[in-house]
Amino acid sequence: MVARISCPGKTATQSGLAKADTWLLEFTPASAPEIEPLMGWISSSDTRAQIKLRFATCEEAVAYARSQGLAYRIETSRNTARHTQAYADNFRSGRHGQWTH
Repeated sequence: MVARISCPGKTATQSGLAKADTWLLEFTPASAPEIEPLMGWISSSDTRAQIKLRFATCEEAVAYARSQGLAYRIETSRNTARHTQAYADNFRSGRHGQWTH
């Protein structure tokens, strides 16, 4: 089982960066989830898929994975450039494209 070490981005519902600087170690699923036939619930025999460990730095996460003898994979996140725009720019005279309602 391979552990995935990544730095998750901020949630879509939040504008702040509260948990964006922590590193997350989680395990890849060892088996596919199964659908229980009576109720239709999804179940799995893989309990490691529920574990998510948070670390302050990537080096701490890698050190933990090595101390536990885990195979790991580091995934870096893509930082997107933000284009900030004022609301008044929607109504400026030199705007590209037509204004439509």
